[in-house]
Amino acid sequence: MVIITTCHWCHVMERESFEDEEVAALLNRDFISIKVDREERPDVDHLYMAFCQALTGSGGWPLTIMMTPEKKPFFAGTYFPKTERYGYKGIMELLDQVGSLWASNEEKLRESADQLVVAIQSGRSLPSKTSSPIANELKETSNSFKSWGTEVISKAYETLVQSFDEGYGGFGRAPKFPTPHTLTFLLRYAMDHPQDKALEMVRKTLEGMALGGMYDHIGFGFARYSTDEKWLVPHFEKMLYDNALLALAYLENYQVSHLEKDAQIAQAIFTYVLRDMTSSEGGFYSAEDADAEGEEGKFHVWTPEEVEAVLDKETALKYCAVYDITSQGNFEGKNIPNLLMGSIKKAAHDNALKEDEIIKSLEGARQTLFATREKRIHPHKDDKILTSWNGLMIAALAKGAQVFGNRSYFEAAEKAANFILTHLQRGDGRLKARYREGDSAYLGYLDDYAFFIWGLLELYSASGNPQFLKTALQLQEDQDRLFWDEESGGYYLTGSDAEELLFRPKESYDGAVPSGNSITALNLLRLGRLTGDERWEHKAEQQLLDFRTVLEEHPSGYTAFLQALQFALHPTQELILAGPLDSDDLVEMRQAFFSTFRPYASVLYQEGTLGEIVPWIRDYPLDPSQITAYLCENFSCQRPVHQIEDFKDLL
Repeated sequence: MVIITTCHWCHVMERESFEDEEVAALLNRDFISIKVDREERPDVDHLYMAFCQALTGSGGWPLTIMMTPEKKPFFAGTYFPKTERYGYKGIMELLDQVGSLWASNEEKLRESADQLVVAIQSGRSLPSKTSSPIANELKETSNSFKSWGTEVISKAYETLVQSFDEGYGGFGRAPKFPTPHTLTFLLRYAMDHPQDKALEMVRKTLEGMALGGMYDHIGFGFARYSTDEKWLVPHFEKMLYDNALLALAYLENYQVSHLEKDAQIAQAIFTYVLRDMTSSEGGFYSAEDADAEGEEGKFHVWTPEEVEAVLDKETALKYCAVYDITSQGNFEGKNIPNLLMGSIKKAAHDNALKEDEIIKSLEGARQTLFATREKRIHPHKDDKILTSWNGLMIAALAKGAQVFGNRSYFEAAEKAANFILTHLQRGDGRLKARYREGDSAYLGYLDDYAFFIWGLLELYSASGNPQFLKTALQLQEDQDRLFWDEESGGYYLTGSDAEELLFRPKESYDGAVPSGNSITALNLLRLGRLTGDERWEHKAEQQLLDFRTVLEEHPSGYTAFLQALQFALHPTQELILAGPLDSDDLVEMRQAFFSTFRPYASVLYQEGTLGEIVPWIRDYPLDPSQITAYLCENFSCQRPVHQIEDFKDLL
């Protein structure tokens, strides 16, 4: 084995396997083990890396080589877990297979090694990995997890294709709900199947919702759902959870497609939440009603005369033409501003402008109409602060800070997290579910833990502050202790210390809000990748297997859960940034990393990360004079880089 001292997966494999007595017994039975430090013997590394690249099509560290006593390799790879995990062969199975093969057919292994050496020396191409006789002999012992997982994901996609509305986007018939986790599932699916229509479905749906009246074109934010197929007429109430999850969907589509309109919608959602839905202490309110003065939508609708009363005539005519405000009305004789009628295209053509330029030219009019609307009687605001929904908005704002480098988003998310830890956590660490007017009540539910842990992980990714990671780990320990079902697996909705009901409910269905079980599966995987502690990944695997039956029966109803399955089955990516957290270079590297869609990536910061949380991080040198970036992909690590341009090239 060839290692680098500053290599994430080298340390993981060392801890999982080479310090493990069971693995040592197999190694000592059939092999002579040699561990090489690449930095001391680059010649050895260079030679055998060439074999690995030729055999597998890629390389990196740790570099695992199996060779004859004459030092001729017949097998190469990078990281192997101790036992098979998510379809990846385990080192235990691999060692046992190779030992048996050497005992029964040593001549074949030697012949294969000789062929490889001759091919490398002569510069000839090698047979593909799948056609290599040795590769076939050493095939994975089982791929059942990968097989059924892939089938479930494909079935979910096919079901969504069948229910997709080709005309307006969205799924099924009216009423239409946004279900943003379905869109983020499809974005991940599109990465592996770019030839399919997954990305097209996401773009069509996000665009349709943003054009329609479900989106508040004057004050921003989204209503709960559309009563019609066109996204025109909403049920006017606004929910915190919808806006958090939709912000995440628009952010991720922006990372994929780099469409400025997606960035603008995500930023507009944050403007609405920080302006209208945030308490002075930093917590986020739950909802705004649909009704004002006893009439649904009264606060949001307009007549042409009302627009003309506050804008100059030319601007009023232009605004009404673009936003479909007519004397006939589109909602009970009045008008919901929207861009569905295509009038923006006509206005752009008539004024020789682009569509986004038309919108910008009417920004002053929007601000005037907003100020006028503020004088109306507002819908009732549900000012209770829920831990679970706050967790979702914390995750969204922290993600916004990652993508846009916007410090104010991070500060708002951090303030909300501190609010929860101050006002919604007991002295013994137990989370509470609801806060209002100085009073916290009700023992926290599964969703409170799962969603808040998600938010803390996004805050850590956005900042490198180790306290967020430490708190997330402690809360996950508490969640396992309070909610885990020892008999059937998965997590109950209520804790073991909660009021005793007829039975303890357990939810996995991803409705308007993802289930706590779904988000927990993803949290566990991320904690495992961040800390290198395999017990979290084992717990996640158990979680996925426990819900296999329901996933197979109706996969399109579990699109948040399926994102955990996608994470488990997908090649990993880890970025370790070593150096001062406030360094401009580190901030620029982080910004570059988050500028594109990396749903299976984990970011770890060397400075400040507590050694007891991530012990192997101590081995990374910390040079205050420069930033060092270590990028690992698919369980192997590349050479460290220091300059931002080199980092961008690596990405």
